[in-house]
Amino acid sequence: MLTFFNYTIAVIMTNFAPFLIAAGGEEHKGGAPHLPNAITYLSEYIGSWSSEWVNVIYAFAVALFLIVVSMSVYRKRQMIPGPFQNAIEMMVEGMYNFIYSILGDDAKKYVPFLGTLFFYILVNNWIGMIPLGHSPSTSLSITASLAIVVFLYAQWTGINRLGIGGYLHHLAGSPADVISWCMVPLLFPLHIIGELSKPFSLALRLFGNITGEDTLIAVFVGLGVAILAFSPVGVPFQIPFYFLGLLLSTIQALVFTLLSTIYILLMLPHEEHAH
Repeated sequence: MLTFFNYTIAVIMTNFAPFLIAAGGEEHKGGAPHLPNAITYLSEYIGSWSSEWVNVIYAFAVALFLIVVSMSVYRKRQMIPGPFQNAIEMMVEGMYNFIYSILGDDAKKYVPFLGTLFFYILVNNWIGMIPLGHSPSTSLSITASLAIVVFLYAQWTGINRLGIGGYLHHLAGSPADVISWCMVPLLFPLHIIGELSKPFSLALRLFGNITGEDTLIAVFVGLGVAILAFSPVGVPFQIPFYFLGLLLSTIQALVFTLLSTIYILLMLPHEEHAH
């Protein structure tokens, strides 16, 4: 249990990447509407800098939440699990079985990283639907940070498992005969471009879908308030979209993890997966 979530610490470190990518800029200024969050109200007291770093603050808060939950479950674990421990174990086992169906016997080695990635993204997506919450996944710098970590992890896996020569041979298209070797000058740059495009695809897909989801909820909240502007309450038009948002957020976390798993699989020695 503890091993599974240890990689949360590594995911925390990915949140330093927004400092390099966007210098902490707030992507939503003048852009799509979003509901106010706790930082919006607290910025008057803790400084305007907080509103500029709202995505990073919430991203770290999510990581801290996962660490506290995992450590709490691990320290109080019992042979006969209680409801909370049982729920956590079911989620971990479900994620392991999912990744095992793709990676086979290698799943045990990579499930800590991939499983933590899934739950981290899932909570990042869900927190935007909690009152005064905000989804860090609506920040391109956050999703790009996660995508870059996946890209580097996959490349490191390829180098580690295949060796430098095997890694370059893989990027060249694994040529085995004269014709395939002649195609190397064409295939090698194409494979390089393909590898570099993967983090862009991961980052933009997650960012676009979660931003659209949060924007949709914010628009309907605004519509409900506008209809009953004369009263202190509004029409809860957004409620059906919360259920849609929960489903979409889960799917996007699963898709991100699934693609990350496949990227790692493509870097593994193929003969090890012929089962």
